[in-house]
Amino acid sequence: MTAVLRHELRLYFHSLTAYIFGALLLAFTGIGAMLYNIQAAVSNFEFVLSFGSFVFVIIVPILTMRVIAEERRQKTDQLLYSLPVTTTQVVLGKYLALLTVYLLPLCVISLYPLIFSQFGDVYLLTSYGSLFAFFLMGAAFLAVGVFLSSLTDNQGFAAGIGIVVILLNYYSVALSEYVSATAIGSAAALFVLFLALGVLVRCLTGNEALGWGVCLVLMAAVTAAYLFSPASFEGLLPKIMAALSLFERFSAFVNGVFDLTAIVYYASVIIFFLFLTVQSLEKRRYA
Repeated sequence: MTAVLRHELRLYFHSLTAYIFGALLLAFTGIGAMLYNIQAAVSNFEFVLSFGSFVFVIIVPILTMRVIAEERRQKTDQLLYSLPVTTTQVVLGKYLALLTVYLLPLCVISLYPLIFSQFGDVYLLTSYGSLFAFFLMGAAFLAVGVFLSSLTDNQGFAAGIGIVVILLNYYSVALSEYVSATAIGSAAALFVLFLALGVLVRCLTGNEALGWGVCLVLMAAVTAAYLFSPASFEGLLPKIMAALSLFERFSAFVNGVFDLTAIVYYASVIIFFLFLTVQSLEKRRYA
């Protein structure tokens, strides 16, 4: 795993990828600090992080699009399978390299609250609690990006899908409010989500029957629940989207609340998508 980590870090820092990633993250954070902390004289640094969180839509696909997709395109992934390491160690090595590249600009950003505190009252506990949550949110998106990269050998396609997924996560709560708040509208939206989940299961396992089986079982469960208690489905979709949104979870920290459930959720997302990445590579390994 250490060898994979060192190899990935050399690739990132011998190309422009790490520098573009760091520059964009620092630029968005710097603009937010200028608008909120300097011009508006607001002492809440967490507002800056909330402003800068939109940059994940751009920087995460840039950083993750090649991590596995390029290996598949050049057929060098076959060499990884011949190494005396497990697929899990390969994925963890690549993921830790991404976290290292992500942490470097965050170390610079972590100095901002200390600098601003010299010129006014800055809530350091809230600022650094929000910065920790900002790191975990980015780490979760990186795990999602690694998984998406494992599904294709086309870097552009991996980046495009990553942008769409993060944008949908960013606007999911707002978009869900346009769906009918009636019980039947929420049930229909859940059917669409379960259909997408069935397609994902089919892509990961290559088993069409399993994909359709998962989809139909979940749809049957929703239908039974709807027939039993249709009132419980009223306004359900926005609540589900708010619970699933990584950005929405971060808003609690911006409001000064250290939300442990959000920390657990971010960690669960990281573990879940790294697990899916391992399964995706294992499937290709034995195909």
